[in-house]
Amino acid sequence: MPHRVGGNHNCGATFCQVFQSKYYSIAMKTRFVLFISFLSFQTLLLAQGVGIPSKTGGIGFGNLSRFTGIRFNWADKNLEKVNGINVTVWQTKSDSDQTGAVNGLAVGLPIAMGSETQKGLGVGIFGVGARQSLSGIYLGGLGVGAGGNVKGIAVGGLGVGTGGDLKGLNVGGLGAGAGGNVAGINIGGLGIGAGGNLSGFSFGGLGAGSGKNVSGITIGGLGVGAGGDLKGLSIGGVGVGSGGEVTGITIGGVGVGSGKEVKGLAIAGIGVGAPKVRAIVISLASGGNDVGGLIINPAVLQVGSKTSEDAVMGGLSVSAFNYIRGLQKGVTIGIFNYTRKQKGLQIGVLNYVKENPKGLRCLPLFNMRFGKKAEDQ
Repeated sequence: MPHRVGGNHNCGATFCQVFQSKYYSIAMKTRFVLFISFLSFQTLLLAQGVGIPSKTGGIGFGNLSRFTGIRFNWADKNLEKVNGINVTVWQTKSDSDQTGAVNGLAVGLPIAMGSETQKGLGVGIFGVGARQSLSGIYLGGLGVGAGGNVKGIAVGGLGVGTGGDLKGLNVGGLGAGAGGNVAGINIGGLGIGAGGNLSGFSFGGLGAGSGKNVSGITIGGLGVGAGGDLKGLSIGGVGVGSGGEVTGITIGGVGVGSGKEVKGLAIAGIGVGAPKVRAIVISLASGGNDVGGLIINPAVLQVGSKTSEDAVMGGLSVSAFNYIRGLQKGVTIGIFNYTRKQKGLQIGVLNYVKENPKGLRCLPLFNMRFGKKAEDQ
């Protein structure tokens, strides 16, 4: 009898265990389904956006297209307008989805990007950007950029860049540049560049340059260059050059050059050269086809070339060798002075005027033009 009682007891226990196991399995499956449903519902809500107290103001979660207050979203897509604080994580895959405006504070964890325009303050761990324009104060751990214009204060750990104009205070760890104009205070660890004009104060660790004109105070660790005119104070560790005119105070560690004219004060370790020079020039050597001003060269001044027909020198030149392969209208002082034609004065150890009559061409101490008509030599 006890044995049967014990047997019945074991069967009852086994039945309970099986029942409990099946119940537990059903419960777990139900909870899993509910959890998945909850996540799906939450994802759907976030995709459409949830706002407290409303979908247009307060605290918002998700892709709410128009919102005022504090808004959190993974990636902004087809935005219309957000006023207040907008916090994003990433950006959309397509640039065409980056629309609308963010006005206020844009926070990137890690990227503050996803709108067409941003105005106000933007901070991103990686970076801050807009498809069209940025206006205000922007700080990006790696960089700050826009497809259009950037105006205000922009600081990028690696760089600041825009396809349009860059204006204000711009600091890039490696560099700052724009496809259009760059204006204001611009500092780039390696360089500053503009496809258009560069103006204001610009400092590039290696260089600063522009495809068009450069004006203001421009300093390049290696060099400063402009495709057009260069005006103001320009300092290049190695050199300063321009395709147009160079005007102002220009200092090049090795050289200063212009495709047209140098005006003002030009100082170079080795040489200064341009087709036309109207400046105070201090360098080891200098040259041009039309040179005037005050020229101080320990080595040589060369005006014109072997084939020059219109080379002319005016002003005062103090050089060891003044080599005028044309017409001298000014005064040259040196060890040896040479000119083809003379309307000025040579002062030096030995002075040669090619157009003078024989016997008066090479004279010590000084020389000038003698005779009413130059001989064709």
